[in-house]
This record gives sequence, C-alpha cells and structure tokens, in this order.
Amino acid sequence: MRLNQIRSVCLAALAGLTAAAVVPAERVQKRATSSIVASSTSSRVADAVCTHGPTTRGCWKNGYSIATDFDQKFPSTGKIVPHSITITNTTCNPDGHGERLCLLINDQYPGPTLSATWGDTMQVTVKNAMQDNGTSIHWHGVRQYHSPGMDGVNGITECPLAPGQTKTFTFPVSQYGHSWYHAHYSSQYGDGIVGNLVFDGPSTANYDEDLGPYVINEWYYQTALAVNSIAFQNLQAGGPPPNADNVLINGTNKNANGGGSYNKVSVKAGKKYRLRLVNMSVDNYMRVSLDNHVLQIMASDFIPVVPFYVETLLLAIGQRYDVVITTNQTASNYWFRADAAADCLSGNNFHGLAIWTYNSVAVATPTTTAYSFTTGCVEPSQVEPYWLQPVPSSSFANDIGNLPLGLTKAQVAPNGDLTIVWSLDSGSIDVDWAKPTIEYLFEGNTSYPAAFNLLPTMQEGAWNYVVIQQSQQAPPVPHPFHLHGHDFFVLGQGTGTFSASTAALNFNNPPRRDTATVIGGGWLAMAFNSNNPGTWLMHCHIAWHVAEGLGLQFLESPAQITLPDRTQFEGQCSAWQSYYQTAYWDKDDSGI
Repeated sequence: MRLNQIRSVCLAALAGLTAAAVVPAERVQKRATSSIVASSTSSRVADAVCTHGPTTRGCWKNGYSIATDFDQKFPSTGKIVPHSITITNTTCNPDGHGERLCLLINDQYPGPTLSATWGDTMQVTVKNAMQDNGTSIHWHGVRQYHSPGMDGVNGITECPLAPGQTKTFTFPVSQYGHSWYHAHYSSQYGDGIVGNLVFDGPSTANYDEDLGPYVINEWYYQTALAVNSIAFQNLQAGGPPPNADNVLINGTNKNANGGGSYNKVSVKAGKKYRLRLVNMSVDNYMRVSLDNHVLQIMASDFIPVVPFYVETLLLAIGQRYDVVITTNQTASNYWFRADAAADCLSGNNFHGLAIWTYNSVAVATPTTTAYSFTTGCVEPSQVEPYWLQPVPSSSFANDIGNLPLGLTKAQVAPNGDLTIVWSLDSGSIDVDWAKPTIEYLFEGNTSYPAAFNLLPTMQEGAWNYVVIQQSQQAPPVPHPFHLHGHDFFVLGQGTGTFSASTAALNFNNPPRRDTATVIGGGWLAMAFNSNNPGTWLMHCHIAWHVAEGLGLQFLESPAQITLPDRTQFEGQCSAWQSYYQTAYWDKDDSGI
C-alpha cells in the first residue's frame, strides 16, 4: 500500500436466492432497537419452521432462521465450547523459499479454525509461550455483546499478555458465519498469529458441502517487524513500503523460483460447494476468481446478503465473503487465482495460484484462462443485506450542513444523534499498554489522554454517523476501515471531498458489514446504532497504517459497560508491567 497520502497522520502519531431455498417469501423489515435478549422466545420476524439441510439452508431450529437478524435476537444454547491455543516463536516456510522466523498458533499456519454454533458461548484459553513478545488476540467482527473486555486489544480493553501468561476469553456467539482472529499488537499478526472463526448457522443460498475457510494473504520473506520499520522509513522519505514477496492461498503457494507447492482442492461434478473467503493480509487488497466458474455471494463479513453472482471478487483486508461454487463445467483442472489488486495500489512481487480438480480426472497443471475485470478499487455494488434496515436520515441531514468540511480536524455535531467528520490527516491514536482505556473506567477517571483519540457516542438507542475523509494528496491510497463491537451501515463511498448536496447516500437498505473501504482520495460515510456499550476501536486494517496511528476509539454508554473481572484484569496488567521493565522490545509505534 502506497503511504504518501497518510504521511502527516503517521508522523503525528509518532510525534437473488437459489430456487430450492426454503426461506420466508419476503425479506424482513427490521426495526432499529437496542433491546436484545438472548433467551427471548419472541421475535419481530416470522421465523421458518423447517429443518436445516442441503436444500433448506435458510432454516435453523428453535424458532430461528435466516429471517432472524442477530442484532435483534439470538439463541442461547447453554453450551460452552472450549478451545485452547498456544503462541510460540518458531520458524516456517510456507512457499518453499526458505525458513524464516514465524510466530505460530499451535505450531501451524494459519492457526487452527475455532468453531462453535450460533447461540453457544465460546471460551478460548490463550497462552503466550513466546520469549520476547507480548501479544493480544482480537476476535475480528465478533460483536462482544456485553463482553467488551474480551475484545482483545492491548491498550484499550487489556494490557498485553506477557510471555508465560495465559488468558481465557469468554464471549457469546451472537452471530453466525465466518471471521478470523489475529494478534492486535503492532504488526505482529503478519508473522503468523492468525486463524479462522466459524460459527454455524443458516444462510441465504443452498449448498451440498462446506469446504470451510479459504485464506488469502500476502507473504514477506522478512519479518513483519522489519517490514513495518522499512515502511516507516520509506514514508519519511516520501516513498512506498516494500512489496510483498508472494501470495498464499490457505497457507501455501509456489514461489517465483518454482519451489513450494500449490494448494489443491478436489471437487465432484454437479455439486454446490460453500467456500469461506477471507483476506488476512497486512497490506494487500486481493482479487480472487476460479477460472470458468462464477461465485455466488451469500454473505459479506458476518451479514447474510441477497445472493448475487460475480466472476471476480475484490477483498479488502479483513473482509470475508461466503460464496457458493457450482461444479458445472467440463471435468478438468482449473486455476483458482488470488492477486494483489494493483488498482488499490497494493504491491506484490508474485501471484497466488491453487489447483481445483474434478475428481474424475488426474491432478495436473491447469491451462485455463483468467477472467477479465474492470479495474477500480471499489467493493461489489450488488451487496444488499438480507434483512431490510432503513437508517434514519434526518439528524444526519441537519448536522452535516452545519459542519465545516475543510476537514482540518475531527468535527463533532450532536443533534439528537451524533455526526462526526474525521479527516485522516487530523488525528492519530497512540495507546498506553500499561494503562488501557478500561482501566480509566474502573477508576471512574474521565481524563483520557489526547493520544487515545477517543470520541463519545450518543446515548443508548441513538445513531452515530461518521464521514471519514481522505485528503487530496497523491497517490490516492485506499484504506480498509474496521469497527470493533459493531457492524455498520455503509451509507456511501465516493472520490473527492464529501459534499452533502451531491453525495449519493443510501439510507433505505444500505450495505452492512464490519470492514469497508475509504476510497483513495475520497470518503466513506457510515452509521451505527448505540446498542453495545463498550470502548471500541476503529482503524485502518493495513498493519503499517494502524501501527503509525491511523485509528480512533469510541466510548459508548460508559455507565452501562459490563466491565471484565477486575482481579483478572489487574493481574494481567501487573504481569505485563513487571515483564516490560526488562523487555527486549520497546513500544515504538501506536501499539495496536
């Protein structure tokens, strides 16, 4: 990702449904509310009564179905699902280029897939067995309803986990679908601390078999710490960060010299396969496709969508798409392709390939041809949430006209709801590992340091509108922004300077997700409801950018926040403070 455009902020920081689907005939009109009761047996929607299966994936059980918006209602199974992961210093060689230092979970890359069922309680015990690294583990996109202390962001929800220490994360599985977990300690996850989350539930399209997660990410032959340092040095000189060296698909690929091995997938003719795509990169937007086969999109991030078809698909860092692939082509070998999106100013020295083979033929090198595509770093325009949710527009319309859009600093204009305009050149975040934001809540201390870049949200049930504006410097760098604690409504995206009078905004049924792009040289308008008390980070998911300070945090309904166990919290901080007195590595960036 080319970084000239955020130079000032960085320097400041360091100073349609398938025919056989059985689902309700009409999509459900959702009413905005902050009232969510996990054990409720009533619903505002007409949940289907049928059995979940290959031709009825919209069904679920116990009065829940694809019609149930999980922000309004979710089941409680009473089941605790335990997992245990250990992070170690080791080496790995995913593409045959050669061994390098890696930080791995349970000695595998990517780390293990952690699974549960909608309505379960997930319990993950994390042990830091690294010698010279603290860490924190974030559960990307997980709402953490009434469990903000489990979000896993050092400097905000906890102190880093010191070497030799263990923490058990416990949180409700209030959503369903696919996501991932990763270290939230500087750029550390680029060295291997990543894994998948799969929460079983209904879907808007039918399929015969679930192939599980399919991870796409770039790979560097230097460590993430080294690349992060080079990226910052280049930034100071006005240049881009280094290109990545390769693209991995499910943790493997051949390298530019021919070593390594392709990921291989065997399929049967005439079947429908679910594939859970995720971009776990630190710097690269990715464009993926399977030669001769279209992708039926049925979920974006955790949100079920009205199914639609594409030949190629752009994934921003942190985004997920659940797709269905129908094996209706001539039995043969086909390339699955994953390439860094140059039109998003992503840089990579190689490309990702995997071999998909119909099981009636022998595995061989494919001779298939890639799809063509229209360039442009824009997300799919067809994304439409399955649950209809209009977003109120009157407060935004009243406030935005009163905000100066010179965008030299963050602007806040409450008027019943909250409207924020944030220029990416105007402020940056720098957390305190030893005294996280939640510690201030324990103390009842509202004197938050300016470096926390903390903004209040409106009261419970009100709406928060955010316009993120990028300056007009060149080159126009896109930024994948991720919000913790919520999914959000994407009201609009555009190039140039945001103008309320000309911007095409969708309040009727906007896309809803937890990661979306600020278009290079442009803007992103989003909205979310105050319905989850906590302290929530929002940041660019390019690792070099957030390490350089490109983020802020929202303090939502502080008097109603369910705080974590104080004894455990303070014990983790005490262990960290003791370790950090003689730690090998000092904090030299934003910390997140």
